[in-house]
Amino acid sequence: MSARAIEDFSCPLPGFRVEFADPSLVDKVRLTSWPRWATVLIFRTLVGEHVYSRPRSSRFGVCYFRMSMKKLALMIDGGFLRVAAKNAKIHFNPDFIEAFAKICAGVDEELFRSLYYDCAPYQGHQKLPVSGSTQTFADSDQWLKDLAKKDLMAVRLGVLKFRGYKLKRTPVMGVATLTDADFRPDFEQKGVDMRIGLDIASYSALKCAERIGLVTADTDCVPAMKLARKSGVQVVLITLPGGTAPSELAQHADYVRAVAWPP
Repeated sequence: MSARAIEDFSCPLPGFRVEFADPSLVDKVRLTSWPRWATVLIFRTLVGEHVYSRPRSSRFGVCYFRMSMKKLALMIDGGFLRVAAKNAKIHFNPDFIEAFAKICAGVDEELFRSLYYDCAPYQGHQKLPVSGSTQTFADSDQWLKDLAKKDLMAVRLGVLKFRGYKLKRTPVMGVATLTDADFRPDFEQKGVDMRIGLDIASYSALKCAERIGLVTADTDCVPAMKLARKSGVQVVLITLPGGTAPSELAQHADYVRAVAWPP
């Protein structure tokens, strides 16, 4: 996005104006003068107050200021994101996940790393509940391997457990005889929320990033969020289009940020 000038204020340096990338996010702009060489631009954005100081360059009558960028470690609950994307009729693949991760970073943030948490597809053989025939599960996990090869992307995998078969509709009414088609396989993710919590704790303890972005609705993350904030790391809870942040999570986040689907 090209730089656009902010009008409506008096610049303390005669003949100069201030420009920055996205004035649409600015709620309040204030300029103050420092002796001779410095000007400070203070403004409020959707993610807090930020200060520009000491012009990086001043050519052609324009003062340019450098923003202090904060490192963002983004942690994505893959099951949560996949269900929301499916409901929005979006094709869920590694390219979509990468594009989504990029739009989660704020105007003052540098994406340090994206961590994607999910389970590989279940592979194995199970007996169907009515006929007793064998059903084979052999979906490929190649897409997860492709995702892990993306720049600044890490994939953390839990385990997908088979929990038997469940009726597709309950209660069963007007059905003379049940068949295999009336049942669906039931799977449960194990270890995903634990891995998210461990990474929040380790990134906070090692000060790998100044902010942690969370894409999840899992309230099991609350203890880890508390730990991150106690360690001096800011927590950004990211909500998906059409969704709202669970109150249990929002209470322990520094910011709640709504994002749109990537184009």
